[in-house]
Amino acid sequence: MEFWRAGARRLLAALLAAAGVSHLVWGRRGYRIVVPDWAARTTGLSKDAIVVGSGVAELLLAGAVATIPRERSVGWLVAGFFVLVFPGNVHQWRTGRSAPMLRTDRARFIRLLLQPVLIAWALWANR
Repeated sequence: MEFWRAGARRLLAALLAAAGVSHLVWGRRGYRIVVPDWAARTTGLSKDAIVVGSGVAELLLAGAVATIPRERSVGWLVAGFFVLVFPGNVHQWRTGRSAPMLRTDRARFIRLLLQPVLIAWALWANR
């Protein structure tokens, strides 16, 4: 079982790192478009700052998953991050706004269904 968990951790770290880089580099403008207005008002941050912050968080979480294997708290942190970004994903689906790799209503809806899978993956792989 540990073999599968180690592979799941490596894949999760790679996914988080790729998402983090995309938030900071090529997808930054596209992600700003889908940040809900209420998120900027609630946090007092600009939409760009939220996108950059989430990208940095993803890179830090990727590093934690890769360097602190089998640490349950890392799994909880990653799962918590996935929970925190879920309202933005719902907003994107409801408004029909496109973002990198999420250009259709179908893709946006499937992304919503994948969120619980990502949460379970983070918790299972890091215990």
